[in-house]
Amino acid sequence: MIQIQIDGHVISHDNTPYVIAELSANHNGDINKAFRIIDAAKIAGADAIKIQTYTPDTITLQSDAPDFQITDGLWKGRTLWNLYDWAHTPWDWHAALFEHARKVGITLFSSPFDRTAVDLLEDLGAPAYKVASFEAVDLALIRYIAATGKPMIISTGMADAEEIAEAVDAARSGGCTQLALLLCVSGYPAPASDYNLRTISDMAERFGCVIGLSDHTLDNTTAIASVALGGSIIEKHVTLDRSGGGPDDSFSLEPTELAALCQGARTAWEALGVVDYGRKSSELGNVKFRRSLYAVTDIAEGEALTEKNVRSIRPGFGLAPREFEKVLGRHARVAIPRGKALSWELLT
Repeated sequence: MIQIQIDGHVISHDNTPYVIAELSANHNGDINKAFRIIDAAKIAGADAIKIQTYTPDTITLQSDAPDFQITDGLWKGRTLWNLYDWAHTPWDWHAALFEHARKVGITLFSSPFDRTAVDLLEDLGAPAYKVASFEAVDLALIRYIAATGKPMIISTGMADAEEIAEAVDAARSGGCTQLALLLCVSGYPAPASDYNLRTISDMAERFGCVIGLSDHTLDNTTAIASVALGGSIIEKHVTLDRSGGGPDDSFSLEPTELAALCQGARTAWEALGVVDYGRKSSELGNVKFRRSLYAVTDIAEGEALTEKNVRSIRPGFGLAPREFEKVLGRHARVAIPRGKALSWELLT
């Protein structure tokens, strides 16, 4: 069985979906808000909370040159440096965030964006690492993370099959033995029609990894549907208030929606079950609503059974309707009153 294990939690298709609440930039520069999001994720039933570890200077350059300008989309009008200065989680918060997560009983890990971020997270005892979609092509970073020996999750937004294969090879050749891939669309938000969830089963077969979904749609439908196609991990951005004005607030789930996702994903997983054509426990009381063979008139001892004295009716306590032709022409072993369920013991 293909599986990974994060902080003692086994993640595989044979276990309930692992739900990761992405805190990202939704703290909006307030560590107490970050604490409250961690609390909310725990209460909602998420398995993990994830942060991002970078500074504007470790992820880009402070420049007003055209290459560094954001000219459309959610963050239009900013430079890359301005965006990441606004959005980053200060490094001096990290120890407190890890401690708070441990206190409330939820796993916390992070997406590092350079080697210094990995070093910081190693010092803090991070149990796993997530590679963001835009870093999936940074093979040197992937190999550096792999060398920690920790489980690794790689998002695949914007990556084609060849680039995903290169990332997988870099992780495995670098020493990673517990690897998961997340189908992802790097749109903020992304339309459900872009997700092509059937890719999940192909990814599992092609790369031999645990597969999940990093979901940037605006509701839970896509994420829950992914479970039916083999998704074992669901990652969703979470906020306290979607109208909070932060970098990622507008496409994030609020706590009640996160709780609905956790419940819905686990219900979907339970519904998958196994191949089973037998009668289910919830059906046992409804046998009276099936049809079966009954005496519809009084039948004397020795009398022949005909279409006039036997019919297929509800309830379902008699012989199955498929036995009707075999019953016709038989004789009653004893007197059979009207409304009696037929059984072979009553016939000769």
